[in-house]
Amino acid sequence: MNYSLAFLSFFLSFGIMAQVEQNEQLPYAEIPAFPETYTAGTVVSRMIDGLGFRYYWATMDLRKEDLYYKASEDSRTIGELIDHIYSLSTVVYNTALRKENDKTTVQNEEDLSTEDKRRTTLMQLKAASAIFKAAVDLNDYKVVFKNPNGTSSFPFWNQINGPIEDAVWHTGQIVILRRAAGNPLPVGVNVFLGSRKGSE
Repeated sequence: MNYSLAFLSFFLSFGIMAQVEQNEQLPYAEIPAFPETYTAGTVVSRMIDGLGFRYYWATMDLRKEDLYYKASEDSRTIGELIDHIYSLSTVVYNTALRKENDKTTVQNEEDLSTEDKRRTTLMQLKAASAIFKAAVDLNDYKVVFKNPNGTSSFPFWNQINGPIEDAVWHTGQIVILRRAAGNPLPVGVNVFLGSRKGSE
């Protein structure tokens, strides 16, 4: 393992987390400037930034009653989708840190408020994006799950079609559900430009 690269990954991720905490301003109200070069790492980073921007606005100004809204009896509520995306962002973040996703320990997600989950999701995506942007070889970033039956390892390809795209999918569901609940996405959000214009 390249220890200097591992140190850089930890430094970048925790530096971003600390900066967000200090400034009390969440990332992804606007999509960051695009990289100057195309590499595997910068493309993945941009995919995560696109997810972060969508998620930021999809979950902006949700009302308490919105969290319990669902399309049908057997579908997820908006609150449950936020929980799921939080878990997916953790997988993306852990992969960036080259850390296994430990399914053998009890998760205390219930102790986190919806706003805490939203904040942590955005911070984890931002930190993972920064790490992947500097990545030289994505083969070094395996998706690893530890469960009671042992450990499973998957190539980075599964990160793309798995947690990253799954989170985009569910973010879109939140957008549809909040509109159906009478609280549509804030006016002026432009996913093509990665910014918001106009008034509410």
